[in-house]
Amino acid sequence: MSNPATEQMRDDPATLVSTRWLAQRLTSPDLRVIDASWYLPDAGRDPEAEYTAAHIPGARFLHLDDVSDARSALPHMAPPVEKFMSRLRKMGVGDGHRIVIYDGNEGGVFSAARVWWLFRLFGQTAAVLDGGIAKWRAEGRLVTTDLPTIRDRHMTVTRHPELMRDVTEVAQAAKLGRAQIVDARAAPRFRGDAPEPRPGLRAGHIPGSKNVPIKTLFRADGAMKDGADLAQAFVSAGVDLERPVITTCGSGVTAAVLNLGLARLGHDENSLYDGSWSEWGRYPDLKIERG
Repeated sequence: MSNPATEQMRDDPATLVSTRWLAQRLTSPDLRVIDASWYLPDAGRDPEAEYTAAHIPGARFLHLDDVSDARSALPHMAPPVEKFMSRLRKMGVGDGHRIVIYDGNEGGVFSAARVWWLFRLFGQTAAVLDGGIAKWRAEGRLVTTDLPTIRDRHMTVTRHPELMRDVTEVAQAAKLGRAQIVDARAAPRFRGDAPEPRPGLRAGHIPGSKNVPIKTLFRADGAMKDGADLAQAFVSAGVDLERPVITTCGSGVTAAVLNLGLARLGHDENSLYDGSWSEWGRYPDLKIERG
């Protein structure tokens, strides 16, 4: 296991908590654990079936589509306030709860960060489990098939629109340089050397954007880097941590991992381009760069 003293120093219920932190509080009545696992279609994995087979005790399953805007033609767009509030209330998650979100991505953190960002967008505090359930299980910690008892709980929601950017705002940022655009996709996709997993999208990236693949934010054990090591993942890609940042990715999911990393560094002026490449890459009138 990781050094407990180091983990305790890094624990923050508003961003990221260690497996040790969660294990120590697992029976607390005010704790709510959410399995927010989601995988790309070509992964061949069923997140709900995996949850049914084994999950952290007390965890509730949240499908990403259940907190996305079904009215949009774009994938995983942020939902209306009412939809988010209603879905979480039915899961028994509400005001006064300490919320920890995890996913089953073998690389550590993936879709859990997107749900963390949605909580933040709607004025709620939550944390991501560092290393996810993969690290939890690797440490021999308890998993179960038991389902929690759920009672509706009230949730107060206030939307923070400054945390989300649309295509017009991103186009202005790309043209005028008012904010740095940072792309979370793997380098081959960013350069345009690899095809996009969604049909009909051009290859490349938003002009002037920087590339910080999410893997660069994590250590070999799946835990997120900290301090200078985490900052270096951004700085080495040309990101100025003193300036505003707009994150982007394929469909707005892994971009949130960058927002999580920035929040860990105390960087407050960051937002997320919700349409991401699923929107930018489909319209020929939007300029792209390759290489």
